[in-house]
Order: sequence, then structure tokens, then C-alpha cells
Amino acid sequence: MTIIDVNSHWGTRRGYPLQTEEELAQQRATWNSAPNYATEAEMADYFRASGVRVILDLGFAKFRPLEEMRALHDYAFETERAHRDVILGHWIHVDPRMGADGVAELRRCIDKRLGFIGFAVSASLSPPASEPAYDPYYRLCIEAGIPALIFVGTTGLGAGLPGGGGVILDHCHPRHLDLVAATYPNLKIVAARPGWPWQAETIAVLMHKRSIWYELHGWSPKYHAPELKHEIARRLKDRVLFAADYPLFTYERLAREWRAEGYPEAVLENLFRRNAEAFFASLGQTWTSS
Repeated sequence: MTIIDVNSHWGTRRGYPLQTEEELAQQRATWNSAPNYATEAEMADYFRASGVRVILDLGFAKFRPLEEMRALHDYAFETERAHRDVILGHWIHVDPRMGADGVAELRRCIDKRLGFIGFAVSASLSPPASEPAYDPYYRLCIEAGIPALIFVGTTGLGAGLPGGGGVILDHCHPRHLDLVAATYPNLKIVAARPGWPWQAETIAVLMHKRSIWYELHGWSPKYHAPELKHEIARRLKDRVLFAADYPLFTYERLAREWRAEGYPEAVLENLFRRNAEAFFASLGQTWTSS
């Protein structure tokens, strides 16, 4: 079965999600792994060998000066152009405190896109998704017909560092997802990550705002909270999207662990591909295995 991965990172040295020595030390402590960098071609070949098509996330670009951010975004498009059979597109992160320059960069990326483009709000070392600073970004998303990815739940970023490295976990409380969805009913939204320790609250938002899609990157499915496992096969079965968080997780491991949870094959088929196809269709885009 072909898998659509709606949120993973880069395995290349330039795009790797953790860049500093401090971050790499945190990877060893938090995920018990170390980077194994690939070239752009090797990364794409791994996607092909795994039967995966992927949307890539270049989240650390939001912390870079504007010119460096632009260069990273251009690098993402160049890599996509060379490997369009497996790279579907990108989530673009911009710190809203960049103001008009940030909005202009998101606009530039939208105009330059080859395939999928979405705007990502991780709220890690940046304001929570409900802050007014994001308003011009959300309005641009609606105008351009692109989705916003809003992160919920705890993050590994900063875990174990003094003061959590300055990361405020409450910035990813699902209340912010709820506020954005209520304020912008025409905005296409994907909630990102399991919502732990607010998993029940996250599910409540998803049940109330039923147009929100939900991707589960960053966690092994065996560690999902019981209430999330219950809903994946029930009320969320048509809205949960597979997301791997490669290279921190391999596709071999995640496919094996998803199947080990005992979900019906129809639920897994929706998770691995069908729901993503419906998500793209809701954006007026199509995807086929041919």
C-alpha cells in the first residue's frame, strides 16, 4: 500500500530539524537516537523504497533571519522539483512577529509552490495560535485556499533543558486551536500531534469543530492515550492522517507498530492513504497512485 505522510522533517544535513549541538544532544536524550544524514537523492530514494509520498516540514527556518529563511524555502522547492514523485510539498513556518515581511514571505512561497503548500503554527518559542499576530497569515491562507497546521500537545523541543529551553507548553493547549477555528470558520485546519496531556480536550475540539483534520506525527502509536486509540477507529476514523516525523521515526517501525495495535484493515487504509486523499480533495487538489 502506498502511504501518504502529511508531516515529516528532512533527513539532509541542511534541512535536519535539529541543528545545534544542544539540540542534537537533546535528540539523544529524548528520542534515544542520533542523526544519520542523507543526501537529497538518498532521502528521496528512501521515500520511494518505503512506498511513501510526503509533505516536508522545515520548521527551524522560522528562527532564521529573513534572507536565510528565504534561502531555506528555495532549497525546499528545488529539492521538491527534483523529486516530485515522492515529495508532495511543504509546511511553511513563519514567526508572526516578523510582521509584514513574514506575510510577504508566505505569499512568495504560495506563489512559488509546485505542489502542496500549507502554513504551520508550532507555537514553540513563538506565540500561541490564537494570538492576533497570526491574523494576517490566516487571512492569506483563506484567500489562497491553503490550510493551516496548528500544533497541540506537548513537544520534545526543549525537553530536559533548564526551563524547557524557554518553550511554554501551554502555547499548544487545544484551546488555541478552538479559538482559531471559531474565529476563522473558512480556514482549512489540520491539528498536529497527539494532544497529550490534553488529549480529551483535543478530541472535544475535534468533535465540535468537525471540519478539522488531525495528524499524529511525533509519537509511536503504542503510546497514544486510550481515549485517542478509541476514537481513531470510531469518531475520528475519517479524519486521522498518517504523519511519521521522519527521520526521528522510520516508516518500517511506524507501519509495524500501527498494525500491532489491532486496528481493522479499513481503518489502517484510511489512516495510511484514503483520508489524505479526501483532505487533498477538500483543498481542490487530487492525488492518485498512478
